[in-house]
Amino acid sequence: MALNLTINASNPPLGALLAAEHVKGSVKLSVEEGKDTKLHVSESVQFNDVNSITRYLARVAPALGLYGANMLEQTEVDHWLEFSARRLCVQAGLAAALGELDKALSLRTYLVGHTITLADLCVWAALKGHAEWAGQTASFSHVSRWFSFLGSQVPFAAVGNKWANSKAPPRKSNSEEREKKQDVGKFVDLPGAEMGKVVVRFPPEASGYLHIGHAKAALLNQHYQLTFKGKLIMRFDDTNPEKEKEDFEKVILEDVAMLQIHPDQFTYTSDHFPLILRLGEQLLSEGKAYIDNTPPEQMKQEREQRVESTCRNNSVEQNMKMWAEMKAGSEYGQACCMRAKIDMASNNGCLRDPTLYRCKNTPHPRTGSTYKVYPTYDFACPIVDSVEGVTHALRTTEYHDRDEQFYWVIESLRLRKPYIWEYARLNLNNTVLSKRKLTWFVDQGYVDGWDDPRFPTVRGVLRRGMTVEGLKQFIAAQGGSRSVVNMEWDKIWAFNKKVIDPVAPRYTALSGSYVVPVSVPEAPEEMKEAAKHPKNVEVGMKEVWYGPRVLVEGADAETISEGEVVTFINWGNLIITKINKDASGKVSSMEARLDLDNKDFKKTTKITWLADTQHAPLLPTICVNYQHLITKPVLGKEDDFKHFINKDSKVEERMLGDPCLKSLKKGDIIQLQRRGFYICDQPYEPISPNSCKESPCVLLYIPDGHTKDMPTSGSKDKSKTQAVSNTTNQTKTKAAPAPARTPAPAPAPAPAPSGDVFSSIVAQGEAVRQLKAAKASKDEVDKAVQQLLALKAQFKQQTGMDYKPGMAPPASSPAPPTASPDSASCPFTRVTQQGELVRKLKAEKAPKEQIDAAVKQLLALKAEFKQLTGQEYKPGMTPSTPASSTPAPARSSSSSSCTPSALYERVSQQGEVVRKLKSEKAPKDQVDAAVKQLLALKAEYKQVTGHDYKPGAAPAQSSPSVAPAQSSPSVAPAQSSPSVAPTSGASGLYEQVSQQGEVVRKLKADKAPKDQVDAAVKQLLALKATYKQQTGQDYKPGLQTPATPAAPAPASPAQPRSGSAPQAQELFSQVAQQGELVRKLKSEKAPKDEVDLAVKTLLALKVQYKTLTGQDYKPVAAAGASGGEDKNRKERENKSEKQGGGGGGAKKGKGDKAGQGKEASGGAGGAGEGQGPKKQTRLGLEAKKEENLADWYSQVITKAEMIEYYDVSGCYVLRPWSFAIWEAIKEFFDREIKKLGVENCYFPMFVSQAALEKEKSHIEDFAPEVAWVTRSGKTELAEPIAVRPTSETVMYPAYAKWVQSHRDLPIKLNQWCNVVRWEFKHPQPFLRTREFLWQEGHTAFATKQEAEEEVLQILDLYARVYEELMAIPVVKGRKTEKEKFAGGDYTTTVEAFISASGRAIQGATSHHLGQNFSRMFDIVFEDPKKPGEKQLAYQNSWGITTRTIGVLTMVHGDNMGLVLPPRVACLQVIIIPCGITASLPEEEKEAVLSQCSKYLSRLQKTDIRVRADLRDNYSPGWKFNHWELKGVPVRLEVGPKDMKQHQCVAVRRDSGEKVTLPEAEVEKRLVAMLEDIQNSLYRKASDDLKTHMVAADTMEQFQKDLDQGRIVQIPFCGGIECEDWIKKTTAKDQDLEPGAPSMGAKSLCIPFSPLKTPQPGQMCVSGKEPAKYYTLFGRSY
Repeated sequence: MALNLTINASNPPLGALLAAEHVKGSVKLSVEEGKDTKLHVSESVQFNDVNSITRYLARVAPALGLYGANMLEQTEVDHWLEFSARRLCVQAGLAAALGELDKALSLRTYLVGHTITLADLCVWAALKGHAEWAGQTASFSHVSRWFSFLGSQVPFAAVGNKWANSKAPPRKSNSEEREKKQDVGKFVDLPGAEMGKVVVRFPPEASGYLHIGHAKAALLNQHYQLTFKGKLIMRFDDTNPEKEKEDFEKVILEDVAMLQIHPDQFTYTSDHFPLILRLGEQLLSEGKAYIDNTPPEQMKQEREQRVESTCRNNSVEQNMKMWAEMKAGSEYGQACCMRAKIDMASNNGCLRDPTLYRCKNTPHPRTGSTYKVYPTYDFACPIVDSVEGVTHALRTTEYHDRDEQFYWVIESLRLRKPYIWEYARLNLNNTVLSKRKLTWFVDQGYVDGWDDPRFPTVRGVLRRGMTVEGLKQFIAAQGGSRSVVNMEWDKIWAFNKKVIDPVAPRYTALSGSYVVPVSVPEAPEEMKEAAKHPKNVEVGMKEVWYGPRVLVEGADAETISEGEVVTFINWGNLIITKINKDASGKVSSMEARLDLDNKDFKKTTKITWLADTQHAPLLPTICVNYQHLITKPVLGKEDDFKHFINKDSKVEERMLGDPCLKSLKKGDIIQLQRRGFYICDQPYEPISPNSCKESPCVLLYIPDGHTKDMPTSGSKDKSKTQAVSNTTNQTKTKAAPAPARTPAPAPAPAPAPSGDVFSSIVAQGEAVRQLKAAKASKDEVDKAVQQLLALKAQFKQQTGMDYKPGMAPPASSPAPPTASPDSASCPFTRVTQQGELVRKLKAEKAPKEQIDAAVKQLLALKAEFKQLTGQEYKPGMTPSTPASSTPAPARSSSSSSCTPSALYERVSQQGEVVRKLKSEKAPKDQVDAAVKQLLALKAEYKQVTGHDYKPGAAPAQSSPSVAPAQSSPSVAPAQSSPSVAPTSGASGLYEQVSQQGEVVRKLKADKAPKDQVDAAVKQLLALKATYKQQTGQDYKPGLQTPATPAAPAPASPAQPRSGSAPQAQELFSQVAQQGELVRKLKSEKAPKDEVDLAVKTLLALKVQYKTLTGQDYKPVAAAGASGGEDKNRKERENKSEKQGGGGGGAKKGKGDKAGQGKEASGGAGGAGEGQGPKKQTRLGLEAKKEENLADWYSQVITKAEMIEYYDVSGCYVLRPWSFAIWEAIKEFFDREIKKLGVENCYFPMFVSQAALEKEKSHIEDFAPEVAWVTRSGKTELAEPIAVRPTSETVMYPAYAKWVQSHRDLPIKLNQWCNVVRWEFKHPQPFLRTREFLWQEGHTAFATKQEAEEEVLQILDLYARVYEELMAIPVVKGRKTEKEKFAGGDYTTTVEAFISASGRAIQGATSHHLGQNFSRMFDIVFEDPKKPGEKQLAYQNSWGITTRTIGVLTMVHGDNMGLVLPPRVACLQVIIIPCGITASLPEEEKEAVLSQCSKYLSRLQKTDIRVRADLRDNYSPGWKFNHWELKGVPVRLEVGPKDMKQHQCVAVRRDSGEKVTLPEAEVEKRLVAMLEDIQNSLYRKASDDLKTHMVAADTMEQFQKDLDQGRIVQIPFCGGIECEDWIKKTTAKDQDLEPGAPSMGAKSLCIPFSPLKTPQPGQMCVSGKEPAKYYTLFGRSY
């Protein structure tokens, strides 16, 4: 019986949770969060009361004795349960209850008996959740001792840490409870951690002050130290003498003390220098390291290109000689370093022979000049961690790639292995944490020092008012999370506010810039005491002065009117009788009278005030507010932080302070009423006798997590405040200095051939990069580089300037000095091309300096564009005509902002603001305000242009209705109505369609927001429609630009001039077509050589065009949309452009059957004719199989309800839909193996360590994957127990017992079970999982002949499973020596192929183990032919897994979802009633449903697996889509019209074909159709395999075929080293698909029926050994 405990997380029942923690080992119990606390036992039995829950849990686990050992103890337990509920859970009388409890515990360890009972659990829980208990511990020593003792035990600590802080505080309203819910992160238990034995370390480098990221590391380490009562070592990492400064050591120790961290031990890495030196020399002597004198820059390039150093193969003697030079610090030694010899071909750059030691002559702060060589941190850290006994090394995830290097050092030196535990580093917006950058700020004087409140240093944040407790709570909220996110500072400060708010005393201060006196004649001058904190009297009292003259904030005075009742805080209500204003209208003074008897404060304005009296003069005060030092929230890799410095990050305001502020000391935290929290940075000092001046009290504003800036007065009048705020923001924006504009360098005039040379340089540069990437021979690369240098020299000679990557091509003639339309569009095209170049360089991971140069050029071109056009460049925009060179009269800002382009820009920017606020989860009111502003701008845009704003479309021009009256007919074409310009010529339209298509592709590639993509697609369709209307033909990419019958349009700057020859027009068209071809090839991911050839042709055509016309080829920019299209038609066309969406809505449709059919056919949930566009859902697939296989696969298996994800990585829930496939396989295979005499059995899943290690060569392959059980409850097992990765070692000891004579053979056993294989990085459901289901057969025979015969029989059965059941063709063959089953003689296999990924997958294997295992496990029998002699048995093992389901999904699935072969489908036919509308008579509706039921009954009798979907809350279209997604082979549609004609309609899932079936022949026709679908699926998959399986005789051809997604049979010698070489040679640097490991080709099998056989003397593809056979190779899962 499984119990389920649901708890209310905002008020968790600690007693019930403690009881659950104690019984979880004895009872199957799950705990989850919910709305109410309850224990669900069964549908009829549930408990809601906490004591009832704890009693029940104790009774279902009687062995634990939680409810007492006898009747007397049970009575005592009941007493204490009532005591906890009635006496401790109430707020009053706690002291009396504690006195009684203290007395009871005076001579006891536990409340009842001699062990823990429910009494201890519930009383401890009640105290833990009581707000006042913490303050009374000192008064009740016995209770305190008992409480601490229990709290130190694991169940109490676990529940206390996780849930106690979530306990809602007493005496709070419901709204406060919700608001104050504790935010505590998840601290994952450290693997293998034992109480009292955990050792962690915090290793800062003494090269700067600790910052908040270090604080997280230190506090996390301390958390685990305290949780496990372990040891915390603080170690100074002083491996680099150039960075170490003793001053910083002292500073860091002070910072650690500030954080209230108390390490148990302080050490230095330099303490272990002698040991590290000896271990380094040990690696040299063992050949695991070498000394390298390669120059650093060259070494860096070699590591990037995976080229081995020339020193790598030095002899040990040579290495020792060079090492001696390093230790001596000689000039030669300083050019050397020690490197580990790991793997230069590794995909992990950290394993490419990292540096272990470097030579430095700088004296060390602690060791002086003793050493000239110093270890790197990566080498020293694992050694010192191991030596100092560290059990768990906590490191941020950024070190993840170095983990393998860490463990390599440990294993190579045979040291004790610490466990690495990763957590996410702290990334904060608008912040730099780099010590180098922080030091720059200090050195440049941007901050006052390392403790500047704007700094993220520990000192900085503490000085600004952060409390250690607030910081700890924030770190606790992050927990041990590994998710790397950028956080706002607001979250930290919000935690801090929770700490300071309950204890910060309240004071008053008024802005010194504008105060208004208020005269209250009847008020006596007096002093009274008031509470410093209205809700916490323990904070103390303060003096408050009252009198006839008081001062208030000017901003408050402006909001008050005569006769108004105003509440003066800490005084009462006053009535304003008169308001006096000066000449400017500002309030100068006010008069008021007391109304203290009026206690109605609900609707009054509350203001702060101070008495103006000589008895208590106001204190001069300065309030300082700090802003972020960095203006950009997240700095990218390319961003220079110096360009984003906020030079106005400190704002001071002079205030008149409360006289009580005089008593503040440095570091005191207060709250200024209605202003916020402040920390005293400098206390007030009276007039100094030396300076004759007083020092004001300086208060620093403490952020409180709100997004508002410093709070202000006058908050009553929101509109005024908002206006003031807006004005301030606008002023700041105007005052901000504009970035310096870099002018675009004007290329010098050059003869025409320079364009050819420029293109040649680009092409040659590409060739050099390709050669290097392909690791071509050095001679070949050198020759290409020499040719490149010669071309650059020729370029310089012709143009007079150096060629630079990313620069614009040189112009053939000087640019005209006057501005013209050409000069606007030319920079636009150049910006576009340069942007494309930058993207290309980044995609190819070009050198940084090359990218920087191209980016710089891009920025210059954008500046030039802005200068010419007056607007920012935006991808996809229409370039506007530049302003006239004649200076126009100055226009008002409002009129300039009303131009369509400017308005479009403002809408676009505001949309960006809204998206940013939403992504950052900003407060709702802030988002709403931004959205409101966006809608207002859109309305203004529509008013000006007459068009709706569309993201991604070109800005519309002013509509005729709003055009200026004086506009003349001679207006420029670009400013005319959009209905004229875009449609004026077919040639121009063709280019516009082409350009808009490019915009759509770019938006999709950049994964732009859906609405933006939709708008751009809509624009594209409108252009295509206009094109068809003008030309009478559909637009086709790559066609020749058609001539237009209409009047000629104004010449586009990108097209040949009207005077040029027809040859230029033809050439222009050819360039456009070739460009389209290149884009198409890239989008289809064509082979690289094919793309390169197309690009080369394109460049040649462009050069030819320039030679002919004297100008660069420039594509035409996108034009505006044409209106007037039929909306429904465009909406339908739109669907074809977008990826398939989900099904229709979940409500019944009212359309006819045809309409419903259309709705489902596209899988996009569209409506029938005339219904308008219907809302899309996310029911269908959003990824396409051919575009993103990984996303497609993930969506299919989840949306088709095959799996559910589980909270243990790599494990998945198999839902009935997928499990039915496994059952079909199981039923077929089980039946067939029983015909061979195989019997089913079951062996345990646990394996002893001794049994597992008995066959070492066998288990070696599984060793990393074995999961071990090491603990039973709290007790460590004497010996760990493995969970079976396979069952040979489990079953064969039994075989040895059962086999004595040849008569006991053969043994033929099979078990259907699960296995666990734990170690891998990229789990994929069904394909690579940590736990999977399989069958494993294990047989033993007396003769080899019998065993080998069975191996092939089983293999044939596996082939039948794939081919007959799942309609998947397979290749049968034998595995190579490298890939065979560990410990076996040979392995046979069936291999399937998934064309969507171009990868093979192992389907099932049948192994002949020979006598290897029988020898190991002593499975022997007496040989009947030789009495007295023992003979070893011959054994086989064979298995097939649930991987089959994943293979089936990937092979047959399509973009509409799963496609199931009928023989394994859970359902073969789904019956769906159609045409049931609201107007259909009830009897006809019943008749349709009845007919469906009849079909159901008839088909069930013919053994067809069938179901009728009669749900009335879903439309037929929705059902169509749902069952198509789930892959049901046939859908049977039954409607009123069908019934009248005595027929129904069957729709095939594999082809979508609709077939009308006569009612009488339904069974017969459906049986035949299902069989045809099965055969059709097999034929299609077979054709796919035949197309993609080829033979190749050379390595070059092999690699080419491999890169085209094929599996290839190649001549192969069979050698393991040769196979490793092939895999390494064909490896890729990047993943084949998201989530898949990088890999080279591996051998799949030696086919039993190869495509070719080796010729005599034919060599292996490696060219080293003769080929033995053609072997199938390919990339594989």
